[in-house]
Amino acid sequence: MYILGIETSCDETAASVVKDGREVLSSVVATQVETHALYGGVVPEIASRAHTEAISAVVSEALKKAGISLDKIDAVAVTYAPGLIGALLTGLSYAKGLSYAAGKTLIPTHHIRGHVAANYLVYPELKPPFYALVVSGGHTSLMLVNDYTDYAVIGRARDDAAGEAFDKAARVLGLSYPGGAAMDRLACSGDANAIKFTSATVHDSEYDFSFSGLKTAVINYVHTQEARGKSLDDKMKADIAASFTKALIYTVSVRLEKLLDTEKALPVALAGGVAANSHLRKAVTEICEARNIGVFIPPLSLCGDNAAMIASQGYYEYIGGSKGCHNQNAYATMEI
Repeated sequence: MYILGIETSCDETAASVVKDGREVLSSVVATQVETHALYGGVVPEIASRAHTEAISAVVSEALKKAGISLDKIDAVAVTYAPGLIGALLTGLSYAKGLSYAAGKTLIPTHHIRGHVAANYLVYPELKPPFYALVVSGGHTSLMLVNDYTDYAVIGRARDDAAGEAFDKAARVLGLSYPGGAAMDRLACSGDANAIKFTSATVHDSEYDFSFSGLKTAVINYVHTQEARGKSLDDKMKADIAASFTKALIYTVSVRLEKLLDTEKALPVALAGGVAANSHLRKAVTEICEARNIGVFIPPLSLCGDNAAMIASQGYYEYIGGSKGCHNQNAYATMEI
């Protein structure tokens, strides 16, 4: 079965063709990074307009690279939630028009489920049940994947997501956009024990995350140093980045360790944009290997937003009986 995937939830216009939910035949991504770097972050209106300009060419290129005509596509999977509403509507509107004109089934697909499904594309042995740790710019969740379309949330971010905290810390350090990647590189050269940044505990839910306090702590620290007349030289920036990263990774790691030590031992799949962070990848790998538990981490090319993950999850949604209609709407927020 051939699924055409379309992803426009934020600032990447992407299309992909995936066979049977596991084999990537093509994956095309038109990035807007250079455009939004001028503003230090994603500007929703600009993102929506850029999607409109790029989407037709991106879909055509995905079909061409896959060596398959639209006639042979069985269904069109498209991200419909969560994300920037204008960006989502651009991709969804295009997908609805395409599926209607070509007589193809429309499969509305959840963005976070798509991130988890990125692992299916590189690990044929990965099958539910397993735990999924999704760490991205807008989401931080720890979940039990009972089946391909059956998720149970164990813990989630109560305030800022981990990726958002990385971006805000990067901005106060004057790093280039996207901040998460710049923070990762800088942290590698710093002393992670130079500054003690603490992590927050959510007292009424042991598996929930909170990163707003950590974000505020690094901002206050930088402002305090500046107020004292201390310039942020390269060494100080590297130490701040390393110490911040250590605290954030600890916040995630301690919850994953507790889950694996107190609940049923299941494999762990890491997913989301922050899954590209080298420190997080190392920590999750070490936690699982110490307990002889399988660990699945997608390659860097599948950590960020892409349409291959949407096509993969769309396949499982399709065989599970989930189909959309041509008045399907998009949603900025939605439970997984």
